[in-house]
Amino acid sequence: MGMEPGPHADLLAEGIRADGEAFRALQDGRRDEARARLREAAELFRSSWELAPPRSYGRLVAHLKSAVLAGDGPQAAAYARAQLGGACDSPTSCYALAVAALVEGDDSAAAAAAAGMAEGGEAFARAGEALAGLAAGDADRYRAAVEAIVADFEGRDAHLTGVPVADTAMLMEALAEPRGLAVRPASPLVPAL
Repeated sequence: MGMEPGPHADLLAEGIRADGEAFRALQDGRRDEARARLREAAELFRSSWELAPPRSYGRLVAHLKSAVLAGDGPQAAAYARAQLGGACDSPTSCYALAVAALVEGDDSAAAAAAAGMAEGGEAFARAGEALAGLAAGDADRYRAAVEAIVADFEGRDAHLTGVPVADTAMLMEALAEPRGLAVRPASPLVPAL
């Protein structure tokens, strides 16, 4: 079953395109261009979220990821938390809430939201474990989760419908850096920000 056509779908497709361009720019070491494309992607994902059917939380997660990677995390986190109103009623909404809470330094809310990600399957559980490790300040727990995330996407194609699979590891590292917990995965699929 495909997504219903409309402006929200068009904006989502443009956001995915900009996100992919940012990833390629990072791989080539063009950081300024990458940040510009990430900002563009974040805005497109936010606009798509605002027009999408209810509970299209993946767009809110995409907005947060792109904004955090572009260095615009605080504004995006405040926006996401306002949109969610503290609700964590699906693995994807829990993902958005956990990331936003970590950006804002609310570790208890981040940990609670990360726990709700386990119901989304293995990939969500791994990301939730990484976020929980960050919220707890547990370097070993965080490192193990990031290594599992990297191993998972290294076993697949580098891209999934134009969106870098590596963006999850990149997001985790951007969140870990200010906490002194960054791992810096030695994978060519995880370019430096």
